[in-house]
Amino acid sequence: MVQFTSDDVTQTLAKLRRPLMLTRMGMCAEVLVRCLWPLMTVILLALSAAMYGLHEVASIEVIWAAMGAFVAGTIWSLFYAARHWSWPSKGAALVRLDNSLKGRPFTALMDDQAIGDGDEASAAVWRAHKARMAKRAEAAQAVPGDLRIASRDPYALRFVAVLAFGMALVFGSVWRVGTVAEMASGGSGTLASGPVWEGWAEPPRYSGLPTLYLNDQAEGALELPVGTLITMRLYGEPGALNVSETVSGRTVPVPADEPPQMAFDFKVLQNGNLSVDGPNARVWDVTVRADNAPEIVILGIPEVSALGEMRLPFAAKDEYGVEAGEARIMLDLASVDRRYGLTVDPEPRAEITVPLPMPIAGDRAAFEENLIDDFSQHPWANLPVTVSMTALDAAEQQAQTAPMQMTLPGRRFFDPVAAAVIEMRRDILWSKTNARRSAQILRAIAYLPEDVFRSETAGARVKEIIERMETQVRLGLSDENQTELAQELWDLAIELEEGDLEDARERMRRAQERLNEAMKNGASNEEIAELMQELRRATDDYMQQLQREQAERQDGEQQQGQQQGETMQMTQDDLQRMMDRIQELMEQGRMAEAEQALRELQEMMENMQVTQGQPGEGGQPSPGQQAMEGLAETLRDQQNLSDQAFRELQEQFNPHAEPGSNYGNQGRNREQQGEGQTDEGQQGQAQNQESEQGGQEQRSGEGQEQSLAQRQQQLRDELNRQEGAMPGQGTPEGDAARDALDRAGRAMDDAEDNLRNGDLAGAIDDQSQAMEALREGMRSLGDAMAQEEGEQQQGQGTQQGERRGNNRDPLGRNQGTNGATGDDDEANLDNDAYGRARELLDEIRRRSGEAARPEAERDYLNRLLDRF
Repeated sequence: MVQFTSDDVTQTLAKLRRPLMLTRMGMCAEVLVRCLWPLMTVILLALSAAMYGLHEVASIEVIWAAMGAFVAGTIWSLFYAARHWSWPSKGAALVRLDNSLKGRPFTALMDDQAIGDGDEASAAVWRAHKARMAKRAEAAQAVPGDLRIASRDPYALRFVAVLAFGMALVFGSVWRVGTVAEMASGGSGTLASGPVWEGWAEPPRYSGLPTLYLNDQAEGALELPVGTLITMRLYGEPGALNVSETVSGRTVPVPADEPPQMAFDFKVLQNGNLSVDGPNARVWDVTVRADNAPEIVILGIPEVSALGEMRLPFAAKDEYGVEAGEARIMLDLASVDRRYGLTVDPEPRAEITVPLPMPIAGDRAAFEENLIDDFSQHPWANLPVTVSMTALDAAEQQAQTAPMQMTLPGRRFFDPVAAAVIEMRRDILWSKTNARRSAQILRAIAYLPEDVFRSETAGARVKEIIERMETQVRLGLSDENQTELAQELWDLAIELEEGDLEDARERMRRAQERLNEAMKNGASNEEIAELMQELRRATDDYMQQLQREQAERQDGEQQQGQQQGETMQMTQDDLQRMMDRIQELMEQGRMAEAEQALRELQEMMENMQVTQGQPGEGGQPSPGQQAMEGLAETLRDQQNLSDQAFRELQEQFNPHAEPGSNYGNQGRNREQQGEGQTDEGQQGQAQNQESEQGGQEQRSGEGQEQSLAQRQQQLRDELNRQEGAMPGQGTPEGDAARDALDRAGRAMDDAEDNLRNGDLAGAIDDQSQAMEALREGMRSLGDAMAQEEGEQQQGQGTQQGERRGNNRDPLGRNQGTNGATGDDDEANLDNDAYGRARELLDEIRRRSGEAARPEAERDYLNRLLDRF
């Protein structure tokens, strides 16, 4: 029988010497941590207190009590360690290692077979079992020690001690530990190293600068921020060291009989000297870094939105950051026009104080912000005021701007009645004595309410307010009643200004009237934009309402013919272009022309019939008409793209020229020329729309995100789609239209290649060829549609002639075949059309002859002269 002997076990254990040793070391670490953590905690806390210098500021009784507590804690910690001390043996380490393995192989190796030792089969099984356990034991790894003692230290005192010691290393001094022995001996002995000193210079917190340890600062120049706190501590025999300074500005003499100071605390307020006299003496020449007051400035005049919101830009800076700021607004009584309700003295009213916005994130040392607020309902709105801004830094230093005179921005009312109500509201808030006068004026305004107010509700509301005002005047107008009246008048003015009209025509008329009043009162660009947007919305609603009404009234062809004799036909594009023109004139300050254009728009809207193009059968546009409209749109887009390419060409060779100036003149010349051009039908109308839409596109900045080449490619793809849906296939006119569109497509491809290669001049030539081919295609398509229409309407020449006689556009021109301006029977040019054309050609000739212009621009102008 073969069995494992003790020698076999010894050989197996010899192979596991390293993991067994590491396991025993881990157990020793467990014993040390579990037994000595109280002693470690007491020692670290005592060292932290000594390094902080708490014994230097505490009384002797407190120091002795602390030392007694330290000794008692040390004794208890040693007793605790001795009680729980149990040094791990080799056998204990073997047991832990054995318990970490599956099946406890070490125990199995040392066991003997208890029964069946005489049975060979049983013995073979036992040997196999031991061989398996031996192999498992050889794979044993060291067991790490368990250093967790949270159950023994539930309050985490050990962590408190470690944290305190770490902070003492950073903010304290190791040298202070040595002074404890001197205090324990009563201070009678002299330090082994002689008297010592320590000093710190702590700048103001708002400066963000670190504290300086003066022992580490070399003698000589020392620059410190004003307000720096100097702390000096002297250790050793009193009088052996002394501190003198001239930086605090203190002049109080020290009495001769007073014992020497061992601690000094003062602030640096001026330039001077700081010295330590005695052993390890040190002298510094202190220069004070002054904390300048903050700076603040108003960057410009306020920007005012259409609804009266003010945006006033300002800038502020301070070397250590601006803490806060505010704006003060005061009435400039000397500049007020003291007429009407403002003749009486105003009631005392506190100045307006508004906190300035500060950056939420980022540096406040230097920044720019905007004061945004709405003072429309304040009694001083639209009156002269003075504005001053104040900035405050952390040192409580202030800076203030010089008072700036301006008119306090507020909402402006362009409805005459609403403006009158707001003026009465201002007078009541100016002084309560104006209440009687305001009531009389409002009663005069509401004398014939049906002539003044658009609704009975508004008139009744005004009368109710008048009665309340007169009653309160008789009883005495209090501050509360004054505020309530002001709010009611404000709400009434808003209702009169904006209204809540259900009829689209009335809303459009009101928008036109407000815009007209804005022209007379010199409205700002923001107010003009807001009023124009309101007019656009109201006009769109009116156009939809008018379309519905016309659809209901059109009972027969005869009735429609009678209506056309009294109305004018306009498309929504025509209206948009007219309103764009009005806004452009107002923004340029040409108010007289803008008023004239607005009057013309009002007259046209009064007797207007809305069209979406000439209807085909059943009121729907025919395929030919759809194709014609699509080609016209493509032609306009191509013209806009060519104009933009020409502008970029000008900017390359003449970068100092005003952007878009030449283009704007050409666009206006084309617009004027297009108004009188009728000999080419649809071509003239398309060019007119091109120039106007080009100007609009220049103002709005649409299409800037795409390159010129990409836009040219999109136009080419759109032309391919339109060519595939072109009617008139098989007819000579239809084939001619397709041939022209093919030439236009090839020219567009060439233009795209030139644009990608940066050849703007070549691209402009190709684009001109594409536009010419498009016009030829549109003419051929118009001929095909005219022939088809003539075949379908034989025998109805009289009715066709009557329709053509009444088919006039908003400018008084006859609509030609297929929507073109003019026809083959008349050329309705105005008297100045040829003169404008000659002026345009003369201007082109003049510019082409200027040698100072770039060669590429002169080549382009010469090509224009050759073509036209």
